[in-house]
Amino acid sequence: MNENIFKYLAIFFFVVVVWSFCSDDNGRQNNYYDVNVQTLVPAADGLDLKAVSELLKKAKTAEELEQLLNSPAQGVNNLDLNGDGKVDYINVTEYGTEKVKGFSLSTQPSSGETQELATIEVEKVSDKEAKMQIQGNEQIYGRNNYYHSSFGLTDMLIMGYLFRPHGFYGSPWGYGRYPGSYAPYNTMSRSAYSNRTRSYTSGSNFQSSRSSTINSNVKSPNAGKSAKSVKAPLRNPTSSQKSFQAKSRSSSRSGGFGRSSSSRRSSSSRSGGFRSGK
Repeated sequence: MNENIFKYLAIFFFVVVVWSFCSDDNGRQNNYYDVNVQTLVPAADGLDLKAVSELLKKAKTAEELEQLLNSPAQGVNNLDLNGDGKVDYINVTEYGTEKVKGFSLSTQPSSGETQELATIEVEKVSDKEAKMQIQGNEQIYGRNNYYHSSFGLTDMLIMGYLFRPHGFYGSPWGYGRYPGSYAPYNTMSRSAYSNRTRSYTSGSNFQSSRSSTINSNVKSPNAGKSAKSVKAPLRNPTSSQKSFQAKSRSSSRSGGFGRSSSSRRSSSSRSGGFRSGK
């Protein structure tokens, strides 16, 4: 009789231990997935607009601005809209009128899709002075997000380029098609990016604003263009972007579309960074 009791007790404790182990392991996996979902870097935190404004001071032409934006040595671009761990290539498209000149910054997170990121506009107010403003795309930065400043026409090298006769530059590059001198590179951690851009923004004379300071009806050639397949959190996503992100999270949870929690954990442990590269 006593032997049977001990057998039943042993079986009972064995079942309890196995059940506890499995529950704990599932809990850890679910918790890890939740952490990864919460720590995806918001799109707005991958491209500091104030730092972009300061980077413009180094450029002589629109094409050179594009090169600087995509240079890992400059470190101003840490954008990763499609969540592949690689910094997205930013395209520069020039536009404007005789009085107002502009640059549209955009990217292609997937083939055939274009997402406008921001516009930079310069208005000539006199023969000696110009106003400059950068406006973030509302899907990424929220509505009415501006930075503005004023400059003398001789204060920045690019001013001479903007207001002399020339053909507008339009980036010939796109998703998977890059200049020969460019190679996709990994994103840096959120804290490392913040430290990097602080060197640009600490002495900046650009001020934030909730309204435009430039009087212009000129429109960016990429105005209204939004990409559906954006995984990075957005401030004001379109309905199609919301739908895509909801499906992406659901599929990742079930181990389907995208990377599962276990693959995220494995890649993160190998890289030791905030997010891993491809």
